[in-house]
Amino acid sequence: MSRLSSVGIIGTGNVGVAAAYSLFQQQTTGRIILVDRDRRRAEGEAMDLMHGQSLVGRVSVLAGDFPDLSECGVIVITAGVSQKPGESRLELLNRNTAVFREIAAHLDHHAPDAVLVIATNPVDILTYVMQHLSRRPPERVIGTGTMLDTSRFRAALGDYYGVNPRSVHAYIMGEHGDSEVPVWSTARVGGLSIHQQTINGRDFDAQAMQRLFQGVKNAAYDIIARKGYTNTAIGLVISHLISVILEDQKSVLPVSVNPAGTYGLADVCLSIPCIVGREGIEAQVAPLINEEELKGMHDSADVLKHSLQGMQLN
Repeated sequence: MSRLSSVGIIGTGNVGVAAAYSLFQQQTTGRIILVDRDRRRAEGEAMDLMHGQSLVGRVSVLAGDFPDLSECGVIVITAGVSQKPGESRLELLNRNTAVFREIAAHLDHHAPDAVLVIATNPVDILTYVMQHLSRRPPERVIGTGTMLDTSRFRAALGDYYGVNPRSVHAYIMGEHGDSEVPVWSTARVGGLSIHQQTINGRDFDAQAMQRLFQGVKNAAYDIIARKGYTNTAIGLVISHLISVILEDQKSVLPVSVNPAGTYGLADVCLSIPCIVGREGIEAQVAPLINEEELKGMHDSADVLKHSLQGMQLN
């Protein structure tokens, strides 16, 4: 196994376990290390996965601690604290910041070269927090951002036009949340603009598209109302992002980053399509968006900056 080819997952809740299962089943890496405050839970999850090796192949899964992450090329953070009754959003964010401060210190010491993938919600806020707390370059701290929203968007458009979602190229950008921005202006199916051409017998219908987007935006709420949490699709998202990094694919993905001036935005983290490879974010690939979409990006940034006010980052 080459150096830094292992993957660490910090947090073995529903999302962390879904990510581990996806990595295991797809054999994205030969070694997965699970870290959790509840060591016995991490051990149980590792044992459970290892029993599937005869069906999947040789993938080592073990429970460990921060020193064991030193050989990891990518480390996923799904850990976080839940909101207490009567607790404000700001109080919750500050408690999660305290958790991330401890994690950042351990990772900077034991795994300074790893790319960090942030999956804990609110992902944009906590990506920004980790970029400030960690000593590693910001391009090596990536939030999953709107990768899941974009996957939902493409799946819905694929269903509408009767095509494989892999033939749909469309993005959700901005916040992973209520202010997310559907980029209609560059949406294409098989290279055809959904605005300008009839595709598989269907024309662009603004009202239908708005209903479609509302379904995408509310998907998490709908799932949580039924099963209590979301985990399987985000697990697949995390696994895909990790494979892109480990294989140095240089794929373009809508991940949460600091725009650093793109679209006139800065000092916040939100989703913009980026080239992702072994070193993390290699470049931002900002689509040419229309005025309404640009306004949506600025509104989304304002929402996130408002959430950051009063947070204890120092």
